[in-house]
Amino acid sequence: MLQAKDIMTREVITVNEDLPVKELARILSENRISGAPVLDEQGKVVGVVTESDLIDQNKKVHIPTVVAILDSFIFLESPEKMEKDLRKMAGTRVGNIFTRELIAVTPDTPLDEIATLMSEKGVHTLPVMEGENLVGVIGKSDIIRSIYS
Repeated sequence: MLQAKDIMTREVITVNEDLPVKELARILSENRISGAPVLDEQGKVVGVVTESDLIDQNKKVHIPTVVAILDSFIFLESPEKMEKDLRKMAGTRVGNIFTRELIAVTPDTPLDEIATLMSEKGVHTLPVMEGENLVGVIGKSDIIRSIYS
């Protein structure tokens, strides 16, 4: 069975948190990649930024539905989610829009686990980590390429 190390891209394009969003769009477009790991000032991977994060910046604001009962209001959706969406839309730097929940795999992770993780978590770019070190990245195109190779 193929593993992450067999299909990953080893020459990883990374970005830092203070990179302007316009520059991020250029990097993703010119390199034909859908996302990139985000590094902090110490060079540690702290998350991933993707095309979806850029697209989210341009979506309409969804005002959560509120129900009024006996002079009190009940949010039918999370106020925290609305706040997060508003921060993303107003963001001008990668640090404002990237996904901070780091979902990563190791070089020995089997392909079927990678595909399951991408599908279940809704992620399209997975950093490949050996301990704290970034050794590669896997995108959906890497998985598709492995199918016909």
